[in-house]
Amino acid sequence: MTSYRERLSPSWWMVLSIALVVPATMLIFLPLNALVGLVAGVTMWAGAVGVLWLFAPVITVTEGALQVGNATLEHRYIGEVSAYDGDAARHERGPGAHGLAWLRLSPWVDTVAKIAVEDPEDPTPYWLVSTRKPEELKKALGKN
Repeated sequence: MTSYRERLSPSWWMVLSIALVVPATMLIFLPLNALVGLVAGVTMWAGAVGVLWLFAPVITVTEGALQVGNATLEHRYIGEVSAYDGDAARHERGPGAHGLAWLRLSPWVDTVAKIAVEDPEDPTPYWLVSTRKPEELKKALGKN
């Protein structure tokens, strides 16, 4: 049974910024036909947004494990969970990141959750995961 599920789909500003492909494509096709350029641009924009949505990682918490994209971490190996936003999240994603940490970051999500890995055979100290709802993820993992 799934107790938490979140798809890290692109934010509205990402979808809007990708729309710049429409006028760029129109400029390329303008010498041929403006309508062809418009159709090609809208098609390329829809395709780019579709690919971003289709390949957006999904965070799932079940009774036995945490799954982020294709990676799985069993509950017995989950240690302390911390939530970060703003400058603290930027620090964790950048200069504060451990070289062996497992990262699943999305540029359109500002907040992150840091999940300690308590497996003595795993050299990974923690997972750093982008999430829009870090407190809900923390609660779903039972680490209030």
